[in-house]
Amino acid sequence: MAMQIDPNKYSKNKTIKADGPLSNILAVGQLVLMILGITGLSLDVFHEHGWLQILFSQLFQSSTSMLIIPVIIFGLWTVNRWFTSPKKSEMPKHGDVPMYVMMAVGCYYLYNLITSGTF
Repeated sequence: MAMQIDPNKYSKNKTIKADGPLSNILAVGQLVLMILGITGLSLDVFHEHGWLQILFSQLFQSSTSMLIIPVIIFGLWTVNRWFTSPKKSEMPKHGDVPMYVMMAVGCYYLYNLITSGTF
């Protein structure tokens, strides 16, 4: 038996309209700000005397400061639990917060790029 295909299976989508030019421009702007934020943070974290080297030198300076490692892990776990939803089908209300934070970081690095010419 051949499967019968409904000729009007896409008729339910006829009311869907494409995004307008303004929403496309805003989406590209968000993308550019996020890429600037990720690039700027990457440069600050991984350069020779960057934040990662400073963090590890402070963290492993003594055995007392190494006790902070479980606190950091617990904090990261708590943030991860807060941002993920319990069900895969539902979207958490605060799921866009990391995007907006990265866009704010991108604004900072864009300002630095415009005023000083470097990140």
